[in-house]
Amino acid sequence: MIVVRSALEVFCSGADLSEATTVGMGVGAQRMVDVQRAIVANPKPVVARVAGPVRAGGIGIVAAADLSVAGESASFALTEVRLGLAAATISLTVLPRLTDRAAAYTFLTGNAFDALEAARLGLVTLTVPDSELDAAVGTVLESLLKGVPQGLRETKKLLNRTLLADIDARGNELAELSAGLFGSPAAQEAMLAFLNRKKKG
Repeated sequence: MIVVRSALEVFCSGADLSEATTVGMGVGAQRMVDVQRAIVANPKPVVARVAGPVRAGGIGIVAAADLSVAGESASFALTEVRLGLAAATISLTVLPRLTDRAAAYTFLTGNAFDALEAARLGLVTLTVPDSELDAAVGTVLESLLKGVPQGLRETKKLLNRTLLADIDARGNELAELSAGLFGSPAAQEAMLAFLNRKKKG
């Protein structure tokens, strides 16, 4: 089993906007596709332990994991639209988890939503009180350890066959779209304005 977790209090804040406004996101966008593919294609089950804020690209990691367990104080937001971007690369794993209506609402508004809502929408598998997060992840791992490796591997292949094929078919195209949007004048202006607001705040 593989557990993906944050080292600190933020699960993932998304792309480094200061990098995006200077050196561009060509490599970063492709890397995001590669990370999601690595999670989806790994023969072992991948469990995300989700605590704290999850933004933008981090949501792709949560969605790519086979099982995602979130503490109730975790929060989520697909904020790309507010920066003149689109959640292009992470759409590969996020869209298959959501209904069409949930995808339209979360992708188009950029509004934050909590862990209970994330579970209701299908983005995470389970939401538990923060104090029970480690125990819940432990219980999931115990259940997975009862599976025979061959059974887990072949079942994961069945579950992720369509998702992996889509990543392979469209990953490069969406990485190019993402990099192009990051480099566009509209996005550069929005990102610089965001960074300046953060400096003043």
